[in-house]
Amino acid sequence: MALTYKIKDFTTVGSDILVGFQVTDDSDGQNLFIDKTVAKGSKTDNAIIEEAQAAAQAEIDEWVASKANVGKTWDPTSKTLS
Repeated sequence: MALTYKIKDFTTVGSDILVGFQVTDDSDGQNLFIDKTVAKGSKTDNAIIEEAQAAAQAEIDEWVASKANVGKTWDPTSKTLS
């Protein structure tokens, strides 16, 4: 499964930057929209985006894991997923 990260928002909120991501699962086209706020300081845009992505990663990983069995078939006789 490959994920594509697109920046959907990059907005100043006081002294912080709100970074919004659209994360697309390339295998099924589903999207996760997630926002994180990062202190701007003297950071570059790349550093801000990297920090926001790191802050969002646990939620992104949870979203990926939640889809692991979606679309599989349950066989109650053999008690297996396929």
